[in-house]
Amino acid sequence: MTRTCAFGAVGATLAFLGVAGGAFGTHLLEARMAPDLLEIFDTAVEYQMYHAMALLLLGVFPRDFPGRGPLWAGRLFVAGTIVFSGSLYLLAFTGVRWLGAVTPVGGVCLLAGWTVLGWSLIPKARQDAASVTSGTNA
Repeated sequence: MTRTCAFGAVGATLAFLGVAGGAFGTHLLEARMAPDLLEIFDTAVEYQMYHAMALLLLGVFPRDFPGRGPLWAGRLFVAGTIVFSGSLYLLAFTGVRWLGAVTPVGGVCLLAGWTVLGWSLIPKARQDAASVTSGTNA
C-alpha cells in the first residue's frame, strides 16, 4: 500500500468513527451532556469528517496530487485531526477547560495541510491550463 493510499484507509476509518460519534452524540449524549459541551463534541465530529474526506481524496486520487506536497498535507491532516478533534472530545467528556488551549495547535496543522495541498496543486493547474490553451487536451 502506498503512503497516499494509506491516507485513504485512515480517512475511511476517521469517517466511520465520525459517523459513529455523531450517532452516539445525537442518541446517547444529548440527555447526559451539558448543551455547551455537546456543541463542542459536535464541532469535533464535524471537523473530523471534513478531514476524513480530504484524506479519502488523497488516497483515492493519488495521481491527481503530484509531488511530495500531498504527502505532507496528509500528515498534517492526520496530526491536526488527532489534536484538534481529540482535544475537543476530551474537553466535551471531561469538562476540563484548559484542553481548549490545545485545540488551536491542531487547527494550525489543519490550516497548514490545506495550504500545502493548495500550493502543491498550483503547478498542475498551470500545466492543465497550458494544455487546454495549446489544444493538446481537447
